[in-house]
Amino acid sequence: MTALDGPWTMHGDALDGPVPATVPGCVHTDLLAAGRIDDPFVGENEAKTAWIGRSEWAYQLDFAWSEAGDQRADLVCAGLDTVATVILNGVTLGDTRNMHRSYRFDARAALRDGPNRLEVRFGDVYRYTDELREQLGDRPNSYPEPFNFVRKMACNFGWDWGPTLVTAGIWRPIELQTWSVARLAEVRPLVTLRDGVGVVEVHVRADRAADAPLTVTAAVGGHRAEVQLIDSDQGLVRLEVPDPARWWPRGYGEPTLHDLTVTLAADGRELDVWQRRIGFRDIRLDTTPDASGSAFTLVVNDVPVFVRGVNWIPEDAFVTRLDRSRYADRLADACAANVNLIRVWGGGIYESEGFYDVCDELGLLVEQDFLFACAAYPEEEPLRSEVEAEAREQVARLTPHPSLVMWVGNNENVWGWRDWGWQADLGDRTWGSGYYFELLPSIVADLDPTRPYWPASPYSGGPFTGATDRHPNDPAYGSTHIWDVWNTHDYTHYRSYKPRFVAEFGFQAPAAYSTLERAAALSGSALAAHQKAGGGDGKLQRALDEHFGEVHGFDDWHYLTQVNQARAIQLGVEWFRSLRPYCMGTIVWQLNDCWPVVSWSAVDGDGRRKPLWYALRRSYADRLLTFQPGVLAAVNESPAEWALRLPVRRMSFAGEQLASFDVDVVVPAGGSVTIPLPGSLGEPGPDECLVAGNAWWFSRRDKELAYPPAAYEATASRVEDDVLVTVIAETFLRDLCLFADRVDPAATVDEQLVTLLPGDSFTFRVSGLPLDAPLAALTAAPVLRCVNDRLG
Repeated sequence: MTALDGPWTMHGDALDGPVPATVPGCVHTDLLAAGRIDDPFVGENEAKTAWIGRSEWAYQLDFAWSEAGDQRADLVCAGLDTVATVILNGVTLGDTRNMHRSYRFDARAALRDGPNRLEVRFGDVYRYTDELREQLGDRPNSYPEPFNFVRKMACNFGWDWGPTLVTAGIWRPIELQTWSVARLAEVRPLVTLRDGVGVVEVHVRADRAADAPLTVTAAVGGHRAEVQLIDSDQGLVRLEVPDPARWWPRGYGEPTLHDLTVTLAADGRELDVWQRRIGFRDIRLDTTPDASGSAFTLVVNDVPVFVRGVNWIPEDAFVTRLDRSRYADRLADACAANVNLIRVWGGGIYESEGFYDVCDELGLLVEQDFLFACAAYPEEEPLRSEVEAEAREQVARLTPHPSLVMWVGNNENVWGWRDWGWQADLGDRTWGSGYYFELLPSIVADLDPTRPYWPASPYSGGPFTGATDRHPNDPAYGSTHIWDVWNTHDYTHYRSYKPRFVAEFGFQAPAAYSTLERAAALSGSALAAHQKAGGGDGKLQRALDEHFGEVHGFDDWHYLTQVNQARAIQLGVEWFRSLRPYCMGTIVWQLNDCWPVVSWSAVDGDGRRKPLWYALRRSYADRLLTFQPGVLAAVNESPAEWALRLPVRRMSFAGEQLASFDVDVVVPAGGSVTIPLPGSLGEPGPDECLVAGNAWWFSRRDKELAYPPAAYEATASRVEDDVLVTVIAETFLRDLCLFADRVDPAATVDEQLVTLLPGDSFTFRVSGLPLDAPLAALTAAPVLRCVNDRLG
């Protein structure tokens, strides 16, 4: 194998000469590195780079090659983005039209002993989609871009949280592979547990350059088996591992991994080796009908799992900049927030091996969408063949990963067909149903029957026959998306839902202060360019009006919109968790961002945790205590029972206990208990609240509460590398936050959204502050804030 990683040059008609290129990479990042464009993530630069996606580009590499007598020489392109022609020494090896596939070209005849020139030409993807749309007929789409006419990352074309930065380039590794006799073309291990025995069925397909008997050997955990390929290119090696250590999701046990090695040999000579880590676990999706609808419960190793999930979008608009380290950082954020499942959303990419490897190691479950989102997709050629080839490759590629527990056909396309006016626009044209209900489930059943397939998110189950079917977003069945909250309703409306499983729900807030300061200058047209949701600012304002009344100035706007986001998601998560086991999962929209933006994320585009992240950590805790109307709910996702003994107090904002009720219950592991609140406790008035442990209940919205003017004593002191900021409340303080990044962009804090009664104290730990940072700034607004320092 020869990695063709450079030095490459990039050429384009808009350039006055070649520029150095990085492979893997893309046109935008190469132009940025060469100083030819300004950073598209800053200010209004995104719009200034629109021409890049409407241009043609070429990547060129000169390399030396010497004949070594191998029978085959293949040029292997792991990812080309997207409309490309591959030329070696003037010979066209092939054309590509799919970012989500790899390609292998026979390069033997075109190679020369000595100097060689490889060129990859990238066409204008808009020209390609325009021609295909003209040929096949237009299709409805949630955004005014043609992403449904090309197999390319959909959010490349912009989304309601993402920039329009239409990339081109060699986005995954490219290499020259030489071989003789045979090679392993595909290794597809299907791993199951049967009566405590681990079973590995290794499906192997070989490419041949010679007609010779082949031996395939598989080994795992000290167990070994082999099969002979005499007159066939395909074979099955079956291994059994008695009582293997199992792979468990986070919170349920250790995510144990085992090394699997597959070797291809001929006449005792090793030809090729494939190695991955696998995990022994059993996965099923329980959709048993009941009196209220039907369940939607993920069951791992016969244990029902309440999904505490987050949606994942590409971590960078320029996905070529992603590596295992970036994945590890963001997935660590998920784990620290008590998340146990990542949903890879259908408008992005099938992530690299590094992403799934990290999920395997951390015990993070993965729900993987096939890459269709928010549009009607043509089913005619040439797209159908591309979709099939892409799906077959990706299903086979990802079979080793125990973290992957479910395939989903698309994001919101069945819902869109039903409710978004598509049918009138479509007429008799195809829109994707053949993919979701026929092609994709047949591929999963053929290549990976160990994992469940669900046709769409949302989808309410059952066969699909047309408009008379059960509504695809019926909350009593299957998976549900809730978007009237945020779009039209206040977040307290979450409690009007009683869903079985919520796969999307979210609420916006701006990125961290220092992120917006760097990327959008905090105000004006630059900030507006970093709000992509239609009517987004108005929806933020509606929520401020609903809860806080009139807001003046950027500092109050920035703080209170973040408080609203955190409260909205905490209310939703805790309400849905209180319904356990009727409801068995929530997947919050969204964990991460792909650039600096006002969005639904918990961690912003610069990797800073917003207050939502801290609220998510609290509401996704293994043991949750939460007030709901008229009750106190205790939910226990830990492996041991929870003996709960504490008072429920009605407190005045002055710190006086007005009534009390003692709770004494045992919550079983994987269970929940709902405790009715007695009338003797009373309903809190405008200057009162209920408190039990770390759970709080207020009977009115903030603008209707009689908060006292905020008063507290705050001190800051260094302890080794950190700074401790201690706040002693002199009055009631609601949702106290410390925005350390306003003092230094590198600073982080361990907690946010702290509520204190008079006389209570709390200490924040700030990390990453330089020695010369002004500590006094940490003890006063706008760095240290609470809700009633504005409303008191």
